[in-house]
Amino acid sequence: MIKSSGEFSYLEVGEGKPIILLHGLMGGIENFGEMVDFISHEYKVYGLDLKLFETPYLKCSVKNKAEYLLKFMDHLKIEKASLLGNSMGGHIGLVFTKLYPKKVDSLILTGSSGLYESAFGSSFPRRGDYDYIKTKTEEVFYDPKVATKDLVDRVFKITNKRDTIIRLLAFAKSAIRHNMAEDLPKMKLPACLIWGKFDKVTPPHVAEEFNSLLPNSSLFWVDKCGHAPMWEHPKEFSEIVLKWLNTNI
Repeated sequence: MIKSSGEFSYLEVGEGKPIILLHGLMGGIENFGEMVDFISHEYKVYGLDLKLFETPYLKCSVKNKAEYLLKFMDHLKIEKASLLGNSMGGHIGLVFTKLYPKKVDSLILTGSSGLYESAFGSSFPRRGDYDYIKTKTEEVFYDPKVATKDLVDRVFKITNKRDTIIRLLAFAKSAIRHNMAEDLPKMKLPACLIWGKFDKVTPPHVAEEFNSLLPNSSLFWVDKCGHAPMWEHPKEFSEIVLKWLNTNI
């Protein structure tokens, strides 16, 4: 299902109005999993590989990835789309909306950075410490079993290479610099916030702050869920998205 065109790798499935999925710092297109099957029955779904760890060091920023998204939309001649972002993907969607508001129909944010981020807490992602990476990966989810060995191995591989660690830290610092608190009140478009009640990375108070700052937002909670509702509860997440989109777009 993954296509390549020009410099882009992406998923494309379904028909209808376009929705572009934006993954987080430690993730990929696969993080959206079953959710894509549900939503693509009613919408055209694109999942863009942001190629975070292939980005030149000096371009590792949320703004650069917002510009990358613009190039992608121009390449595929997508005039306007809804953006659905998890974690740093949500942040990229917010920066994109600030820069190119006429290109965005709506925003769907889940566990988004932009106001607060503690992906690794105050500790450095220690290279070579598998148990530490396993614990931090499990903390992303309400049910630690969602952090399969394959997933932990993938995260361990990312955090065990010097060049990827440098990029990871550069993106994380960029996310902190690009705080969106002053920008959110100016974003008048419909915004849907879907948050895990047990999110430890961007805790519930972050969702409430987003909801208070965005002028046209709706906040939905997913119980027994951590930082990635679309992954832990794809059916419930998709039902919220579809109902909200059909009402607001």
